[in-house]
Order: sequence, then structure tokens, then C-alpha cells
Amino acid sequence: MADLHISEPAERTVEAVLEEIARKAGELALTDFQSLASLPVEKKGHLDLVTKADRQVEEFLIASLRHAFPDDGVYGEEGGEIVGASGRTWVIDPIDGTFNFVRGGQNWAISIGLYEHRRPVFGVIYAPVRDLMLIGGTAVETRLNGKPLPPLPPLDLSQASTGIGLHPSVATEDRLEVVRYISDELRISFRCCGSSTLSLIEVAMGETDGYVALGDSTWDVMAGLPILANLGVSHTIDWDRTELQAKLRFACGSEEFLQKVRPLLQKVSAVV
Repeated sequence: MADLHISEPAERTVEAVLEEIARKAGELALTDFQSLASLPVEKKGHLDLVTKADRQVEEFLIASLRHAFPDDGVYGEEGGEIVGASGRTWVIDPIDGTFNFVRGGQNWAISIGLYEHRRPVFGVIYAPVRDLMLIGGTAVETRLNGKPLPPLPPLDLSQASTGIGLHPSVATEDRLEVVRYISDELRISFRCCGSSTLSLIEVAMGETDGYVALGDSTWDVMAGLPILANLGVSHTIDWDRTELQAKLRFACGSEEFLQKVRPLLQKVSAVV
């Protein structure tokens, strides 16, 4: 990341540029969030909603990233895709947790991840309502609101918890197996906050020990995974065999946590 700098309007690091872009995108989304009663909502699919805010924020992110990094590509959830010349691609989720957004909930965020050499290498996440700015990646220290985060603590099953993400498109049998395995085999707590990005923030903040997801998209995790890697968090995604449009079945957490959940992933036909 050290070679990625821009000179406009002043010589600043990529981290500073991305934080500013994410914060402005969050402010744009908040404008609609604060006037939900009159916000038009369209259905993309069962429990999968898109709002005017999604499109506006994605358009803003694409324009801002193209201005700051004109040689880079951009890949967005709402259909925006621009092929770049540098080999780098910014993978964006304008509002992760749209269902929470339209219900007036706090758990939604702007997610911007950098994909390079078929790997997520850097990310910034901004959750405007909760005022959380998380940034980090390869050669970039992970920070929450400007302060470094400590590594993950050792797994203690007596008080362990995991986030879960179960997309409605996933077979009910597999979704039930996730809940059964976590409850009966691991005998630990689980939570589902309705946003993959916020679930990863919970791991980073030590509120959970890991995250298990069936049906997430690459834009859901592209920013969060490199941020978490600095804290000792591993994952089960094989990026060499995963395309940007793929749906993911994976877990992330400490190696000890992953050892506990790998049998579950094998049962639900995940590649581990």
C-alpha cells in the first residue's frame, strides 16, 4: 500500500483518502436514513432490498474512487463495474445491511475493500449511525476510530460466541444445520445482526470470536477480512478458486475457532 498515494488536494495517504470517501458516503446515506418515511424502496428479492440510497451511495463511491485512483477498477454490489488498468479493484458495498437500514436499525455500514493479486489487501468500513470507522490491511495497522485494536483473545468456549449470516437463498436444511451445530456440538452462543460487515466489526471489537456465513457475497467481506487479518483472524476462503461474483460459504476467526467449525462447513458443502 505504500506506493498508493495521490497528490490532490494535498499529499495524503491512501488511508486518509479512503476514510474521507467513506465518511462522505456515510453522510450521504444518513440523509436518506433520517427521512425513511418518504424513502422509496424496491424489492430485489426475498428479504433483499435496494433503496435510492444504495444507488446514490454507490454512484458517489465509484466517482470518488475513479477520481482518486483513475487506473484502478471498481466492482460494486448495485451493478457498477469498471475495469481498470492497474490490476487493482475497489470492491464496494454502498450499504451493507440494507434491511436494517430501511427498518431504521443501526447495523449498516459503508464497505470499501481493495482486491489485488486475487486477494483482499486493504479495507475501510464506516458505520455512520454508530460512528465506527474501521481501517486496516497489508502494511496498514488496523485502527478503530483512529486507535489501534488489540489481537483476538484466546478462544474460551465457556463464554464463546459467533456471528452467523444465513442468506435466504441457502437451503433451509443447511441454515438449520448451522444453528444446530453451533448450539448442540459447540454449545456456544450465536448472534445474527443482519449485516456481514457489522458481524466482522463485532469480531474485531472482541464481541464475538468468529463469523460463520452461508451465502455472503465478496463485497460483504472484501473490506473486513484484511482489517481482521492484522488481529490474528484467519478464514476459510480459497481466493484462488473464488471469483468476485461468487457466493461464499466460509468462516473466519482464530485458528482454534476455525478448527471447531470446519466440520460444520464440510457438512454444508463448503470448500475449506
